[in-house]
Amino acid sequence: MAQGAKPGEGGQLPGHKVDDWIGKVRHSTPGVGLISPPPHHDIYSIEDLAQLIYDLKNANRKARINVKLVSQAGVGTVAAGVAKAQSDVILISGADGGTGASPLSSIRHAGLPWELGLSEAHQTLVINNLRSRVTLQTDGQLRTGRDLAIAVLLGAEEWGISTGALVVEGCIMMRKCHLNTCPVGIATQNPELRKLFTGNPDHVVNFFTFLAQDLREIMASLGFRTVNEMVGQSNILKEANGQMNHWKWDKLDLSPIFHKVEVPDHVGIHKQIDQDFRLKKVLDRKLIEAATPALEQANKVTGTFDIINVDRSVGAMLSNEVSKFFGSPGLPDNTIHFKFQGSAGQTFGGFLAKGITFELEGEANDYFGKGLSGGKLIVYPNRNANFVAEDNIIIGNVAFYGATSGQSYIKGKAGERFCVRNSGVEAVVEGIGDHGCEYMTGGLVIILGEIGRNFAAGMSGGIAYIFKENLGNINKEMVDIDPLNEDDYATIKTSLLKHVDLTSSNTGTRLLEDWEAGKERFIKVIPKDYKEVLRKRALENSKTLV
Repeated sequence: MAQGAKPGEGGQLPGHKVDDWIGKVRHSTPGVGLISPPPHHDIYSIEDLAQLIYDLKNANRKARINVKLVSQAGVGTVAAGVAKAQSDVILISGADGGTGASPLSSIRHAGLPWELGLSEAHQTLVINNLRSRVTLQTDGQLRTGRDLAIAVLLGAEEWGISTGALVVEGCIMMRKCHLNTCPVGIATQNPELRKLFTGNPDHVVNFFTFLAQDLREIMASLGFRTVNEMVGQSNILKEANGQMNHWKWDKLDLSPIFHKVEVPDHVGIHKQIDQDFRLKKVLDRKLIEAATPALEQANKVTGTFDIINVDRSVGAMLSNEVSKFFGSPGLPDNTIHFKFQGSAGQTFGGFLAKGITFELEGEANDYFGKGLSGGKLIVYPNRNANFVAEDNIIIGNVAFYGATSGQSYIKGKAGERFCVRNSGVEAVVEGIGDHGCEYMTGGLVIILGEIGRNFAAGMSGGIAYIFKENLGNINKEMVDIDPLNEDDYATIKTSLLKHVDLTSSNTGTRLLEDWEAGKERFIKVIPKDYKEVLRKRALENSKTLV
């Protein structure tokens, strides 16, 4: 949810550090900076977080879902909600450590020590009989076996150690990771500087071996045989009285941290039971069974299914099976074509893999196409509906959040935060709410209607085509508004033809019937840095051809 070293501030990767490899991994454009925004725009409540956890568990049933929280006052209440939302692991992150690119204002003034947040989280989870459901982790400049022992006594059975490991590998803490000038070749993409890296994996192995040995010796001295026996025994800790000659220390009361919650024997104080995600009867089980010929022999399959709004994360588990058999390339287009009728729940078509097409006659809730990964989504109202599709919302908020590739054609409007953090999806929609295409890094979006306010805020890649009458709602800080050329017109027309063919869109039909007039309604929204990179590429290519 945030980083302990700079809580609530997000981060940026400057364009000069985004090389070809990072651009490929992040589905973005090399040379264009990447923004990790402070808020997660798919999470505005504990219910939203619960949905994300459920999505991830469907996408990989064997994965442990870990939620990272910042050490702060009140983190115990948040941790209790996260445990109820069925996270497998909760990480309490302290203020120390973290990226060397953190602003000095954050290093000096933001965040709290991990001891405070860990103690509060553990005690709150125990009081509410939630501690036995989750593994509790902590991090934030843990360097010695003594640090680990204190963390265990305060409630953590797992620990994160990064800064110490980096120092073992050669980091000299210059704190200029963001400048691409790391003198020891660790935090840089500069090939010449990377040659200076002298780290040895054996050094890290030795470091962790020494940490484990140090912890074992402390455990033995305290009479504990296992970590689980030691978890939460905070009453063993004592203040270092007389060793801190400072007037502030005399007024410091650590007893709330050392407090051990007294509970009945049946209440667990360390991880003992697994979360129950209730995945045995989800709709995807039927989809996987119907798709068996495609999964085993890549044969084309079709099917029709009824869907209701409690069917959540439909497609995520099926996509997981496709990835197991065929990896990232997936299947040929439309190998699996399933049609659904009804009102879909949240995350319809989430993480949908290449080769899968979902066609929905009805409507869908939030997170439509979240993390779309090559699949195709088609949605249109019920054939018997008597409302005008282009005037009504047919899918909810946060559609295509974090999607990387694929296509979608939507007959009707979408809610707010459409295509936020999209990095490759091509989508046609007939109107959206506020904050569309925010933090988008790639892809193509065509909007045949209203766009809401604050459109394209933080947009660093991709292209959006919108109607000229919506220019007043664009956040122009990072984007330019350009006229269209013949290539742009051809792109829009091709997408509209598909949109009309797949959804019978009235809006698309009207535009195509008088295309010469219709095409003049469009304007192009393109990020400034992205446009500059494209210009430089075109110049280099022209020199190569000469």
